[in-house]
Amino acid sequence: MLLTHGAGSNRNAPLLVALADAFGQAEVEVLRYDLSFRQERPHGPPRPGDAERDREGLREQILKIREKKPERVWLGGHSYGGRQSSILAAESPELADAVLLLSYPLHPPRKPAELRTAHFPKLRTSSLFVHGSRDPFATTDELKNAIALIPAHVNLLEIEGAGHDLGKNHAELAARIVEAFLGDSRLQTQP
Repeated sequence: MLLTHGAGSNRNAPLLVALADAFGQAEVEVLRYDLSFRQERPHGPPRPGDAERDREGLREQILKIREKKPERVWLGGHSYGGRQSSILAAESPELADAVLLLSYPLHPPRKPAELRTAHFPKLRTSSLFVHGSRDPFATTDELKNAIALIPAHVNLLEIEGAGHDLGKNHAELAARIVEAFLGDSRLQTQP
């Protein structure tokens, strides 16, 4: 699994580290990856022109992984990293066999009309969305309505009471996410 971070973080985010450990215990190798904008600047959010380069970096990494492990490659990310992962999967469905989207930023906080779903109807890769019930980037109902646009198998794991960071008990949360991801047989089979 190639796993990446949100706009204000990096590959060493505690949740990503916990997920890598939990997937590792299930014998899934995880590469935590710094997006291109983070490789260039250690702090600050991505700039408007960074998204395409960030996706190209993800594409290059997935292709490298596919050379070593062609049988199954998964892609995932938190917030901005998940958004870029889902856009890449919609653009190139052959790259990833399933997608893990943590705290997908459906819209900016308090701006529910500015949906980030234009690519959802083209997303044909099975996906697991992990969403905090108190996330300001989308209510659970907003996310449910949006993911109905996706023509592939989609599952939603709601984390009750959690915000955009999904909480602080990273090890317990990671175990729940890994169980939901690996326990969903439709995420494990190729379309």
